[in-house]
Amino acid sequence: MGLAKRVMKRLDVTSRTLIALVDSGSCFGGLLAELLFVADRTYMRDAEEAPPRIAVTETNFDLLPTLNGLSRLATRFLGDPSWLNEVKILGGRMLDPKQALTAGLITYAPDDIDWDEEIRLLIEERASFSPDALSGMEANLRFGGPETMESKIFGRLSAWQNWIFSRPNAMGPGSALSSYGSGRRPKFDLERT
Repeated sequence: MGLAKRVMKRLDVTSRTLIALVDSGSCFGGLLAELLFVADRTYMRDAEEAPPRIAVTETNFDLLPTLNGLSRLATRFLGDPSWLNEVKILGGRMLDPKQALTAGLITYAPDDIDWDEEIRLLIEERASFSPDALSGMEANLRFGGPETMESKIFGRLSAWQNWIFSRPNAMGPGSALSSYGSGRRPKFDLERT
């Protein structure tokens, strides 16, 4: 469990956008479900045949804390702790896409007809933003709640100082800051993050 905790924390502090796609016939529970909860967005296919399933277990509530000391689910439901209690009641049950969406465990549940198009739009939307700025914003969103020394270093200082303010996308020629207020669109180096 110590190794799993370390691996999940490494995913928490990545400078990459994490997108989890739960496709037909798959099932994520316990430790594997943490991969869904660490992702910035989780799309679960609402398939007619062999719909995927998600199951939350005790592992998702206490055993693998994030840098802020809370579980990923507790961080997700920070604004409404009663929602977390509702999810605890679902513990051990196999949830289909509609149930997982209602419970707030996934971002979206497109059906078979819309699946390919929604995934394409998701990726195009992410690619349209500054790689550095969006990475910093995603890093900050991963660490809501109480601040710890780890969350200050990885969620605030690294994200903003290393990924945003000191990068060419923020300060270089044609960057976001040099274009601000000029009416010109910034030119981002999309190879960065």
